[in-house]
Amino acid sequence: MSVLLLINWSCATAQTQNNKENRGKGKQTLTGADQLDEYLPLLRGKKVALLINQTSRVGDKLLLDTLLNKGVKVTKLFVPEHGFRGTADAGAHIKNDVDPKTGLPVVSLYGDNKKPKKDQLKDIDVIVFDLQDVGTRFYTYISTLEYVMEACAEYDKELIVLDRPNPNSHYVDGPVLEKDHKSFVGMQPIPVVHGMTVGEYAKMLVGEKWIDDAEKLNMKVIPCLYYDHNKRYFLPVAPSPNLKTMEAIYLYPSLCFFEGTVVSVGRGTDKPFQQWGHPAFKGKTEYSFTPKSTTGASKPMLEGKECFGELLATHPDKAYKLVDGRINLSWMIRAYNWYPDKSKFFNAFFTNLAGTKELRKQIESGMTEDQIRKTWQSELSSFKVIRKKYLLYKDYE
Repeated sequence: MSVLLLINWSCATAQTQNNKENRGKGKQTLTGADQLDEYLPLLRGKKVALLINQTSRVGDKLLLDTLLNKGVKVTKLFVPEHGFRGTADAGAHIKNDVDPKTGLPVVSLYGDNKKPKKDQLKDIDVIVFDLQDVGTRFYTYISTLEYVMEACAEYDKELIVLDRPNPNSHYVDGPVLEKDHKSFVGMQPIPVVHGMTVGEYAKMLVGEKWIDDAEKLNMKVIPCLYYDHNKRYFLPVAPSPNLKTMEAIYLYPSLCFFEGTVVSVGRGTDKPFQQWGHPAFKGKTEYSFTPKSTTGASKPMLEGKECFGELLATHPDKAYKLVDGRINLSWMIRAYNWYPDKSKFFNAFFTNLAGTKELRKQIESGMTEDQIRKTWQSELSSFKVIRKKYLLYKDYE
């Protein structure tokens, strides 16, 4: 399936929006991948593996094709959750494969093989990481990055991180992960919204020695140019099959908590992570949607059932303003209050997403959004002190 079929937010539209955002603010933002002169010399004469997906692009071309055309000896492809083309369901098992166009082996870093093994690294000298992240702890690309960093340190392989803008880099918010709740959707003591690019986050993992053998890692980050944490950046390619639009990307940090409940966030519709609802909410609201099997959501929650709830935004600016630099808990609290059998509203995954048992307890006890947010502030302040040490760009504050 063509990558372009995944994208509601086209490359041309994203480019136009980025140009508007940068008008009067200097030059067009360049990603790490765009800066070939900075990293091609580091790849010459070496056997190279790429950790990439459909977002790994230089202009309008895939990074893989660009490097092969430049004569780089690419020997292997590693891919994260959702696979090489970004079409697989969240949590789906991705099989190792061969890229039909190049004949290169494709190795999945998901499921039972999250960390590259020694024999998977024996025929390479350097790994190039280039994935578009969305700036939340539970978006698994930074977990994959961490495992790859540890493997490179352990097996003496170089790592080059091609940085990309974080579309949610303009704030830091949410509960900080407690170590007892570490999982693939949260591996380090950071808040839900960390306000860092993958390059900055990689530097923090090393600097804080949060990865094994951090002092042994030979890593280079290629930063973005003409970018800062206040600059809105419109993604040219959908980072995963259920984040189809900029509206969804802005709302995702708030709405993903619903994945740990009985409530649908619209997987299996044309507006995932732009809406929420459940059949039990009939009579509470007139708006509804019905999830159906589709690419990236083959068996969506509440498939075939009419879900009543709320469509939050159909324009990026509205979604951006709805969150207003903070996680919005009002939708979660409203849904919990509407649901008739509150003992069945949450499931165990909610704690993994929150990184703490406290958020569920707070909602169940009837705390207001402001009361809950106040309980985050001390740990958020401590994290911000650590975060500042590793920033590569002007901060939002």
